[in-house]
Amino acid sequence: MTTPTDHPADGAPPPEPVKLWFCPNDDLPPDLAALLARHWLDEHERRTAERFLFERDRRQYLVAHALVRRVLALESGVPEAEAVIWRSARGRPFLRKPVDGLPRGSRELDFNLSHAHGYNVLGLVRRHRIGVDVERLDRGRQGFDAIVRTFADAERYWIAQAPPGRPRDRRVLRLWTLKEAYSKARGLGLVLPFDSFAFELAEPSGVLGFRPPPGDVAHRWRFLELEPVPEVLVAAAVRADTAGPPVFQFHHGFPWSRGAPRLCPLPEPARPLA
Repeated sequence: MTTPTDHPADGAPPPEPVKLWFCPNDDLPPDLAALLARHWLDEHERRTAERFLFERDRRQYLVAHALVRRVLALESGVPEAEAVIWRSARGRPFLRKPVDGLPRGSRELDFNLSHAHGYNVLGLVRRHRIGVDVERLDRGRQGFDAIVRTFADAERYWIAQAPPGRPRDRRVLRLWTLKEAYSKARGLGLVLPFDSFAFELAEPSGVLGFRPPPGDVAHRWRFLELEPVPEVLVAAAVRADTAGPPVFQFHHGFPWSRGAPRLCPLPEPARPLA
């Protein structure tokens, strides 16, 4: 079995890992988050932060965007305050590469951020696209019925087979985070109808199969599910790399340094569903 540190037989370097950072808000004290924001965030980000009515929402935003700029600095070599982040028409952020290329190599970077209820997740890849999402199981049932109505028929049936309460809620949020991650990786967000594609899931985690929306194919994608702390679900979607069996790096906490991550195999590309 190939291990995360193995090289392909032809001597070529292994494929670039998928990198994930999981950072609770509590890992960055409020005063420090505000200080970093004043020095690192651009005018658009500072204006956005000022519009929040509640301090908890402002803090969530500041921690999330400080995390983005810190990770981009570590991975690209562009200092936090100098990174230029532009946004697509649908609001997806991208790092603008300097004219002379990135200080730590000319390769492209793609990243994606999700934050909810005191937790932040950032995914980064050197090739293709990545999408991530995070949700808390203890968020209450507000909006669950509306969420389920957006799913495909087979998914709604699978949810209904679970006992009411936490088991059923877990199934709902597993599907929701995977669908969010996929649509964000495609750069489409909620413009993509969630009943136009479907997942078949294993218990307690893992994607068994995937039926993509028209214009895409299942084997292009790998899907990852994590529960980094109890009751917090994370999903990631990344384009499958044919260069070899990749790994993902999992970092927990705010990245003050280039600390050693946990290395794990990335799941195989999704099996097509009929």
